Amino acid sequence: MPFPYLSETHTLDADARVALPGDFVQLSDGFTHYELIGSSDCPTVVLVHGFSVPYFIWQPTVEFLVQAGYRVLCYDLYGRGFSDRPRKRYDLDLFNRQLVELLDVLEFQTPFGLVGLSMGGIIASNFVCRHPERVSKLGLVDPAGFSISRTWYFNLILLPGLGELIFGLFGDSNLLKSMASDFYDPQQVEYFLSRYRPQMRYQGFKRALLSTLRAGMLEDQSAIYGQLGQIKTPVQLIWGRHDTTVPYEYSADLMQMVPRAEFHTIEGAGHIPHYEKPEVVNPLLLEFLRS
Repeated sequence: MPFPYLSETHTLDADARVALPGDFVQLSDGFTHYELIGSSDCPTVVLVHGFSVPYFIWQPTVEFLVQAGYRVLCYDLYGRGFSDRPRKRYDLDLFNRQLVELLDVLEFQTPFGLVGLSMGGIIASNFVCRHPERVSKLGLVDPAGFSISRTWYFNLILLPGLGELIFGLFGDSNLLKSMASDFYDPQQVEYFLSRYRPQMRYQGFKRALLSTLRAGMLEDQSAIYGQLGQIKTPVQLIWGRHDTTVPYEYSADLMQMVPRAEFHTIEGAGHIPHYEKPEVVNPLLLEFLRS
């Protein structure tokens, strides 16, 4: 019997999808929610979001790139946003399969630009390592995947049963606090959270997040970054100076593993610099994609 998360009051089914924005496509593990914007004649960029924030996190980037002449694909990872919450292990294999199948269904033929945020940086880097011929440029924004010190709270969450109980009692408030801490400028937090909350009411959200944590997705991924360092795909690294989620000092570790990366520090920004400082990050990303 599934754990009864009382705040998850809605079922993400066909009736729900009809009323939701964006497009849906059924893949082997369930429906994926996505948007593909721009002309098919334009060069394409694929954007991968992070641990729990759906693809709306890319809105400032999408609008800018489309106006600059790009076709942009953004999608919700399984378990997030309005994509299905399959009863699977939420690991690199699942997220890689989702992206591969989505690209194939949408008939992506030529190499494309790929940009990943936080945990999306792990997913994007892993995709490049597995399919280097499909990606022309890789952008990483405050990527996760570095050694973390496990607190007692984190260790308890990983325990079967106890983790579900803790998430059920305190998950909503802790998630919202965590999202607020991603910002350097608190003035943007309330609007951001108003867009974050809707996904939380659909059944399977917390189960997917717990599975992702238990699969080690946010822990040390140096093997992937080390492999990325051996591949010729151009890489751009963007990091908010005041990131407390994946601290800025980890940028030095990644630069050591991927020394060819073009590195930019974003002042006055936290974990989501492209969202807080789009006027700074968007031109950097555009220049990288065009170079």
